[in-house]
Amino acid sequence: QSAQSASSAFPSSSRPTILYSNKNFMAQFTFTKSERLKSAKTIARLFKEGQSFGVFPLRLVWLKVEEAKSDAPVQFSLTVPKKAFKTAVARNRLRRKIREAWRLNKHRLYRKMEAQGGGRQLACMVIYTAKEDLPFAQIEQAMQVVISKFSKKIAAPNANLVPPNASPS
Repeated sequence: QSAQSASSAFPSSSRPTILYSNKNFMAQFTFTKSERLKSAKTIARLFKEGQSFGVFPLRLVWLKVEEAKSDAPVQFSLTVPKKAFKTAVARNRLRRKIREAWRLNKHRLYRKMEAQGGGRQLACMVIYTAKEDLPFAQIEQAMQVVISKFSKKIAAPNANLVPPNASPS
């Protein structure tokens, strides 16, 4: 009887359906371990050879990764300056806001990359540039603009994903 009542609690028509598998990052509003940029070598290359642009209060530094280190199309990291935000509590609060803005809006970038055929991996780092703690709505709006501009940059037919001063490997 308990098995019957459990199955009737969720009729088949009202059960949530899974549209995408876990391997497909398109529908996931998560920030998985494979999406985190942690490699010190890749981060060093990112700042040495990467391209960047800014939308207040964020600056995006990005680079095409030759050897994919994970199954995620974009590996993401962020930084908040210690000089402007002295306490770890303030820096961590901003990190949570930026990470949440990325998590909620990254699917737009992934969709553009998938439409282009995918097959490449990008490393991205967002730097918080404001001197004060801004509300989440403003950070999310800036993240949406950053993702939109970034997806246009990589979608351009003449998009040079390798900066001009980088030596070919």
